[in-house]
Amino acid sequence: MEMKSTKHSKYNINYHIVFCPKYRHSILQGEVEIYLKRLLKNICRHYEYDLPEIETMPDHVHLFISAKPTVAPTVIVKTLKSISAIWIFKKFPYMKQQKFWGAGLLSKGYYIGTAGTVTAENIRKYIENQKDVR
Repeated sequence: MEMKSTKHSKYNINYHIVFCPKYRHSILQGEVEIYLKRLLKNICRHYEYDLPEIETMPDHVHLFISAKPTVAPTVIVKTLKSISAIWIFKKFPYMKQQKFWGAGLLSKGYYIGTAGTVTAENIRKYIENQKDVR
């Protein structure tokens, strides 16, 4: 992924995010899968998150997202999960009655991993060698 800019910073912050429906129900297929992918792309566009990759499995979704350094990764996840759950229940009301009779479509948990263009070892060496540069 390429370097991005704001008025006061340059950054390359990328996240691998995974989340699941409650009870790990295999509902992310067919029409629901198509709708969820389109919905997540629209949410990302609206909040100015870059979404180069998205893939769903029947019981979880993988996202590769880049966001500005001012946006916390937990905010990204909460935004995507809350908005998508509301719209999926609106579009597919039968799901609330059949599978998710309690509250919520998506489980509370999620996975976040970071990815960038440099390794942790390269950063450590760069910091160690800063005094030698002067």
